[in-house]
Amino acid sequence: MDFRFETIRLTKLYPLAISRGTSTGSNNLFVFVSQDGFEGIGECAPGTGFDDTLADLAKGQLESLIGLGLANRSIHEIYELATEHEVNPSAIAALDMALWDLRAKQANMPLYRLLGLSNRCVPTSVTIGINPVDVIRERVPEILTRTGGKSLKIKLGTPDGIERDKENFEAARESSASYHVSLRVDANGGWTPQDAIHMNEWLSARGCDYVEQPLAAGMEDDLPAVFAARKLPIFADESCRIARDVLRLADRVDGVNLKLMKCGGITEALRIIATARACGLKTMIGCMGESSVSISAGAALGALFDHIDLDSQINLKPDPAEGAPMIDGCVIPPERPGHGARLIHA
Repeated sequence: MDFRFETIRLTKLYPLAISRGTSTGSNNLFVFVSQDGFEGIGECAPGTGFDDTLADLAKGQLESLIGLGLANRSIHEIYELATEHEVNPSAIAALDMALWDLRAKQANMPLYRLLGLSNRCVPTSVTIGINPVDVIRERVPEILTRTGGKSLKIKLGTPDGIERDKENFEAARESSASYHVSLRVDANGGWTPQDAIHMNEWLSARGCDYVEQPLAAGMEDDLPAVFAARKLPIFADESCRIARDVLRLADRVDGVNLKLMKCGGITEALRIIATARACGLKTMIGCMGESSVSISAGAALGALFDHIDLDSQINLKPDPAEGAPMIDGCVIPPERPGHGARLIHA
């Protein structure tokens, strides 16, 4: 196996503000793995707060991992080796999806078929961040018109409090009314338990589908009270990173949201999905500041999810890659070998 790396600066079309901060772009590391004339590609994308620092760290960690010798190891063995050496999960994800892309190309199959899946999926959410009300009213119609989105995810949990959250939700609801989209809320851990109970009931009366991550990671012991009082389904995001986390959440949420960057790629994502289903939970896939490379890898798993939130690529100026297209609101895995994405200049 041969490995190479490329770091590309991704710039967001609209800055994305959530409860924990604002991101305007990020340095994303792209990992290429070649063997026998085939090349797979993966992507490492940082979460909010690590926009400019993760790429160099990830490259160094992966170079050290490669130095241990990977050629005769399976994808699952490489994942275990990487976690054993405490490689950053987003870095593992980049290597993992590149390896799966390579194997699917060697098999001359789309990745979703190699995984035994169909290309069926539900429409993806498109996201509106925390903004002033007038910005929300202007931006929501633009986003829905440009993308053809069928579902709108509204970021709440503003430090300004739940009354401001209510104003923001109403602005998004009213400005999206003519598009007849479903509405979802992600608080990114920005509420207290009392506010979470109140907002869950308030949102249920206003046509919201579900609430994601009402409490901050680390507050899982407070989730049972919120869960018991809920009027809407609750999904865990930041509280659920790997499959083992599902077990401790199973009695206090309705579902889990996995992200390839959070869990370490496709290998662990499959474990999370299997564990969630065994626990009777719903499943969702989300994204961070990713291009069409990582989005396409996520789309290959699309048939396994009740909800999909793969929209970061539509908020890039520009997307440096091409891959899974959005068709009638759904991100569809391409009918070509691998996950189907490539850097445009490569």
